[in-house]
Amino acid sequence: MNVYFTASLVGKKDYQKNYIAIIEYLKSKGHTVQGDHILNTTENQVSLQTREERLTFHRKLEDWIQNCDCMIAETSFPSISVGYEVSLALQYHKPVLILYSIGDPPSLFAHHDDDKLVCEKYTFSNVRETIDDFINYVHGSADTRFTFFITPKIAAYLDKVAQMKKLPKSVYLRHLIEKDMK
Repeated sequence: MNVYFTASLVGKKDYQKNYIAIIEYLKSKGHTVQGDHILNTTENQVSLQTREERLTFHRKLEDWIQNCDCMIAETSFPSISVGYEVSLALQYHKPVLILYSIGDPPSLFAHHDDDKLVCEKYTFSNVRETIDDFINYVHGSADTRFTFFITPKIAAYLDKVAQMKKLPKSVYLRHLIEKDMK
């Protein structure tokens, strides 16, 4: 699978370890990952580019997104550019996994109603399972994406349990259902 990875260049100073872990895990599973433009570029290099170099890069970026099977965006550090890339991927009907490790999900995408957009908080202990779930969803291995409304009390409980168990809420709910099915 061809995965486009994006994240904040400015955020590399705090989250580069996370970026590398995500990219390396994807590669270890046999996926092709377009992420060098994040790992091998600095904010200073971008600021020194000419207008023509920036436009050339933008055309490459659009091509990478258009030709990927899915996008994974690490959004722990806010970035308008990453938001633009996510919006572009959704415009091309690409599945997008938004990962964040602290705080709340990016405000513009937290309540975005699109079946191709998945927002998940992660830790180093659950990031692999979160990525695997998303890749299975993209492959069509996941049966069905199911969305439903819950009360604020249930949402608060799910947040608490997910944080305590260090699991995405969807994984916790799936485990409950599978246990009940036995």
